[in-house]
Formats: sequence, structure tokens, C-alpha cells
Amino acid sequence: MYISQRPKWLHFTWQRERLEALLGAVRHQQGRVLGQMLALGFPAQSQVTLQNLTLDVLKSSEIEGEHRPADQVRSSFFLEVGGHCQMLSRQRHARHSGTAGAAYSG
Repeated sequence: MYISQRPKWLHFTWQRERLEALLGAVRHQQGRVLGQMLALGFPAQSQVTLQNLTLDVLKSSEIEGEHRPADQVRSSFFLEVGGHCQMLSRQRHARHSGTAGAAYSG
């Protein structure tokens, strides 16, 4: 059951002490995952990021009662973000190679 399906979901309460302990543990795990991600290198990081963004959109859509095909969501992200990443990669290459024109060549 999603929180929005609960009768009093707009008036929820929480126990601060319990929540702080749980959030602290999550932040610790998040730091460990981030360290592992940095060790993977850019291509693997990009793949994991694409998977996470796709899942985020799918779950958000599901909460709103919409069901989208995962391959279409992933494809949309790739088309939107992929071109931007390629441009950044060319700019980074141009900076390191000293050829400004390489950043803008098709």
C-alpha cells in the first residue's frame, strides 16, 4: 500500500528519534555506495544512473496510476541525456588535447 492510499496520509506523524537513527544508517550506506560508484568509472556510473532514473520515473508513474514501458522510459532518458553526455565528453577531450574545435565537431 502506498502512503497516499492511507486514510490519513496528509496528517501523518513520526517519531523523530527513530527517524534520525534510520536516516543516519541510510546516509552511511549512501556514502558507501557513492564510494563504490566512484571506483567503477564513468561508463558504469552512467549505466547505474540511467537505471535509477528509469526506476524513479516508473515508480512515480505507478503511484499516479500510470504504467509506462520501462524500455520507452529508458530510451527517452538516453536520448535526452545521452546527447548532453556526448557533448560534455567532446568538451573534456578538447580541453585535454588542446583542440577547441574538437568540442564542437559533429
